[in-house]
Amino acid sequence: MYLKEFDIRWSDVDANRHLANSAYINFMSHTRMAFLVENGFGQKELIKNNLGPVVFYEHVYYFKEIFPDQKIRVSLELKGLSEDGKFFQFEHNFYDDKGVNYARCEMMGTWIDLKTRKITKLPPHMYANLNKLSKTSDFKVLTKEDTRRYGQKPENRPEIAL
Repeated sequence: MYLKEFDIRWSDVDANRHLANSAYINFMSHTRMAFLVENGFGQKELIKNNLGPVVFYEHVYYFKEIFPDQKIRVSLELKGLSEDGKFFQFEHNFYDDKGVNYARCEMMGTWIDLKTRKITKLPPHMYANLNKLSKTSDFKVLTKEDTRRYGQKPENRPEIAL
């Protein structure tokens, strides 16, 4: 399991004096990017392959409050990956120094070709690096249908256009 440790700073706290929602998102993003950079997905490699990561959704479940001056560890595990590497799903957990689980997040994303702006698969060497990440107990091979499981579609509203 990939883990990243963080100190909770005053700037991470909201009006309720606990960890702000945006801080959870930032800690998870930092954890993901740290893993990716350490495993062949640094800026040079992304530029060379013309790739950019895209987040489809992040569902966060909060179990206990996290307060300033606490140390936390954020985990990263692979919850799903398509056979071609187009789609990936990560699971993050937030733990204190005793291993108590404070929050969990399920995140799904894809890769886009930054020239065509279309979803693209990973090159084989990058796929192999991502597939090395430890997997959750409910890991699954993803399909395009998995990316649409919540049935969300845009609703255009011309009457409110600027």
